[in-house]
Amino acid sequence: MTNANKQTIFSGVQPTGNLHLGNYLGAISQWVPMQEQYNAIFCVVDYHAITVKQDPADLNKRIVEIVRHYLASGINPKKSVIFQQSAITAHTELAWILNTVARISDLKKMTQFKDKAGKDQENVSVGLFDYPVLMAADILLYNTDAVPVGEDQKQHVELCRDLAKRFNHQFGETFKIPEVIMRKEGARIMGLDDPTKKMSKSASSPVNYIALNDTPEVAAKKIMRATTDSGTEIKYDKENKPAIANLLTIYSLLDNKTIKELEKQYIGKGYGDFKKDLAEVVKNFLVKYQEKYNSYTDEEIKTILKQGAKKIKPIAEEVLNKVKTKIGININ
Repeated sequence: MTNANKQTIFSGVQPTGNLHLGNYLGAISQWVPMQEQYNAIFCVVDYHAITVKQDPADLNKRIVEIVRHYLASGINPKKSVIFQQSAITAHTELAWILNTVARISDLKKMTQFKDKAGKDQENVSVGLFDYPVLMAADILLYNTDAVPVGEDQKQHVELCRDLAKRFNHQFGETFKIPEVIMRKEGARIMGLDDPTKKMSKSASSPVNYIALNDTPEVAAKKIMRATTDSGTEIKYDKENKPAIANLLTIYSLLDNKTIKELEKQYIGKGYGDFKKDLAEVVKNFLVKYQEKYNSYTDEEIKTILKQGAKKIKPIAEEVLNKVKTKIGININ
């Protein structure tokens, strides 16, 4: 299924919460052009979702929704593989094996666990603590060369690299060591209500983010209500004008203009004009995005997932068997 002349990328999204503009701009949108130059593998990481309590019916529905988001973003199942993590048992098998080379100290360094668990670290699931190891298995199963992610996942990919190197050192050359790919601008989209914190689907206030399924009118209102900085100049300055810098980033990525071009466009204009125009840009984006999102039936989505798993399963099984042989549990 893969082209030997191309490198392989792998990434995935959890089917939880409402996907928002930060997810799209920080991660998913950069995958689209990569389909042309890489063997592209995109997963719905449903086992990661159950590290916290989920409603089963809701989870089932969101798995299908994530695939719709992939397709609406421009991921083409004829060019990329889209599949469901739980459809391939090699993910959890390899995760268990990698658990034997991972260390508690590795996982205690993970800042995302600290953020999600908060002060209640003793009472969260073992899965929430351990899920970076499963993520490493997801990546390593497909001889992945590079992982395009948002900034919040960079630390997990670094752990994946460490585990692969440790395994290779202990058992001999087995895994490729994947690189991280992050876009230079937009790797971390900040909250509209607080530009010091990232846009998050788990934020307590819906004003924090623009969900990809927000109506265009609601999204426009959120832009108009977005926090701004003191002064009136439309200038990219992360340190002194973090709110405007964030809005400029969103504008630039959605309207395909450089930040320098936007700064020039708004010389002598105020925040009101700027936010009004950005609101229109966001509305136009969502109209087109949602039209494509709604154009697929559930049956089409399920077929894409089944076909994707069928294509990718032989690669996962080959890598897993190689690992089992290396550690001495394959009886010939």
